[in-house]
Amino acid sequence: MPKTITGLWPHVTQFDNLHRSYLEARRSKRYRPDVLQFTESLEANLFDIQDALIDKTWAPGPQREFVVREPKLRAIQAPPFADRVVHHALVGVVGPHFERRFISDSYACRQGKGTQRAVARVQHFLRVAKRNHGDGIYVMQADISRYFASIRHDVLMREAARVISDPDVLWLWRRIVAGYGHENGVGLPVGALTSQLGANIVLNRLDHVAKDDMGLRHYVRYMDDFIAVLPTKHAAQEVMQVMEAVVGDLGLHLNPKTAVHPWQRGVDFCGYRIWPTHILPRKRNIKRARADFRDLASQFYHGEVELEHVRQRVASFLAYAKHCNAQRTVEGVLGDLVLVPGLRGIVAANAGNNRQFVSR
Repeated sequence: MPKTITGLWPHVTQFDNLHRSYLEARRSKRYRPDVLQFTESLEANLFDIQDALIDKTWAPGPQREFVVREPKLRAIQAPPFADRVVHHALVGVVGPHFERRFISDSYACRQGKGTQRAVARVQHFLRVAKRNHGDGIYVMQADISRYFASIRHDVLMREAARVISDPDVLWLWRRIVAGYGHENGVGLPVGALTSQLGANIVLNRLDHVAKDDMGLRHYVRYMDDFIAVLPTKHAAQEVMQVMEAVVGDLGLHLNPKTAVHPWQRGVDFCGYRIWPTHILPRKRNIKRARADFRDLASQFYHGEVELEHVRQRVASFLAYAKHCNAQRTVEGVLGDLVLVPGLRGIVAANAGNNRQFVSR
């Protein structure tokens, strides 16, 4: 069994690490009122955090709750900015020790990974499996029911302690996971950096069962969504049974929609529908985008939104669409915008090299 790591507490609490963590936490948020307020007395605030950590008097502050609708409806619990600095201080020190233990085919919340690489990997696996095993291949596709809300603190800390044995670091970690409305020992705040790392740590056990114990070459996970491509339906069903047992041992449950299906149906993963030969946008994403852009065109026409807001929305949608085969679909989605005076140029300019997306 590999040796666990200790002696990390001085690295977490040193002033340089806290200052680096402040810079990380404020990225893309430096002009928010709470960030500006913290920055006004930066040195004093960082020394206060350092003292509270060393004295073991630090405690999580009140969270801010809000709802996001993309890519799906979720309730976010955002810690206060000072707490975010602490989270970055912890993750910046302990994260690399877990990163080297993660499998390469885990793609969520990791540098150099992300949704597009996950989608490309799934398509690659479909192509290789189809080439090697023919048209009889099957896909096992699963996700965890209410994942962040269901993560047990004792399971997370048990998995963390397999790698980190520094008692002070584990004290801070326990303080964080037990805060923000999750004092009953279950659930992690979706908006916390430590939750992203913790979520990957918990399912790292599943990843290694899939890759090491079961020898699954064609396995990909993006947070709590994971797929495996198998030669036969029977093999896929057997894998699903093992996955269900492992997930159960972690105190979690598979979503009832977990399924085994033939590759011809495509793989609905990370916002796209994937086949060996092509990739399409998810149907419900297009339906929602069409309604959103219709509303956006009306809002702009009546002066309710600024041109820059429209520009950002168009750029975001085209960035999503450029990774799939959806020229006519995208033209239809943006159709309402190009009919509004002043917006056709915005659509064309944002399309850039993808001018085929602009309605003619």
